[in-house]
Amino acid sequence: MKILVTGSSGHLGEALVRELRAAGRPVVGLDIIPSPYTDVVGSIVDRDFVRGCMQGVGVIVHTATLHKPHVATHTRQQFVDTNITGTLHLLEEARIAGVFSFVFTSTTSAFGHALVPSEGAPAVWITEDVVPVPKNIYGVTKVAAEDLCELFANDHRLPCLVLRTSRFFPEEDDHKATREAYADANLKANEFLHRRVDLEDAVSAHLLAIERAAEIGFGKYIISATAPFTPHDLAELRRDAPTVVRRYVPEYEAEYARRGWTMFPSIGRVYVNERARRDLGWRPRHDFRSVLARLIAGQDPRSSLARAIGSKGYHPSEPG
Repeated sequence: MKILVTGSSGHLGEALVRELRAAGRPVVGLDIIPSPYTDVVGSIVDRDFVRGCMQGVGVIVHTATLHKPHVATHTRQQFVDTNITGTLHLLEEARIAGVFSFVFTSTTSAFGHALVPSEGAPAVWITEDVVPVPKNIYGVTKVAAEDLCELFANDHRLPCLVLRTSRFFPEEDDHKATREAYADANLKANEFLHRRVDLEDAVSAHLLAIERAAEIGFGKYIISATAPFTPHDLAELRRDAPTVVRRYVPEYEAEYARRGWTMFPSIGRVYVNERARRDLGWRPRHDFRSVLARLIAGQDPRSSLARAIGSKGYHPSEPG
């Protein structure tokens, strides 16, 4: 059964093609940008092109997208064309071709304004039950694409799983103030407490989704490193995050002091991956504790897969 991976020149797409090839699985990479992991070059905005890619395909893993940083370089119409119309083309042609299942890569950014607690409120415990309130065209189009997946699952019995991934990209933060406040490695280590996932774990979640989609039918899942916190910590996390982190991972203080790093003074959201662990059988290997252990040992905190993929930046034009 052939697996079609869209966005195969991107971080996640390449990683998926690498792992599927290594496992001996028949896989076709699709992207608008050529790469060693892209077999067919073209755009999902072109429905005829999409139709031509469907022969023999049993599963589609749809990672191609315009990302949040593209908000500054692309029009809203380009976001609609790629993230909504492109997804619709894939779903329609999957239905016609008799594809067995569809895995869609979405984003925790879809939650938008729901991620930000009000003044003086505790941190927000983010599960799949939180209703998204998109704050930009990126979030709007990703939520719309998720809804298309649900529509096809309900109306056409096409099993569709939506994976809302948290941050896994190696690029610098897109907020200047954040970049200036923290060394990049410090920032990313901190984020494993509540809003980051290693690329290796993001890939393993997608591979499990391929296997479980037909059984589940439709589902939305947060894909983020397992946080050490509980809902009882939320008020204190907002007031004094270092004290809470010290309670769960006391060894962080000495290593951070040695490196001249700092912990976030406040954490305003915590992504919860419990549903993905339960339904998909996902067992993420990387979290703040494991990252810290590698730092203490003088090792690179990233997985070998994340190191192999490296930094790609973002497509300067519409992705495949």
